[in-house]
Amino acid sequence: MRYVLIILFFLNFSCKPENNKSIALEIHDFSGIEPYLNLEGDKTYVVNFWATWCAPCVKELPHFEALQENYKEEIEVILVSLDFPHQYESKLKPFIQKYQLQSKIVVLDDPDMNSWIPKIDPQWDGAIPITVIYNASKRLFYNQTFSYKELETELQTFF
Repeated sequence: MRYVLIILFFLNFSCKPENNKSIALEIHDFSGIEPYLNLEGDKTYVVNFWATWCAPCVKELPHFEALQENYKEEIEVILVSLDFPHQYESKLKPFIQKYQLQSKIVVLDDPDMNSWIPKIDPQWDGAIPITVIYNASKRLFYNQTFSYKELETELQTFF
């Protein structure tokens, strides 16, 4: 009986899900995010600004994940989280883990929104989600929520 309890004890601790601390967040101010908006190469880049507290953002995230999977040779999806710093451990990391996000995730922690929002697009009013799709020859800003079909249709105009 004693050995059974010891085995159960070790199984319990070895089978627990990964700790949120194992998710290393890449956190930047806008100067650290800006390079992701100007990457060079043969790919088309899909940069989505989102947050876990934004219902339309959460609804469209699986579409970006599917796009990354279905077009992995042609595109790179970059998810820029605008979650609040005090919620990285309690909301953002568990969300990433729960939904097993595979796209590149970077966190924008820059409270000076009035300086960086117009640098992304002068027409952006600050509402999310927004998406920037670009490659070497074309760049478009989208202030909307996407279905997978809409996202794929827009992406096709870049090939």
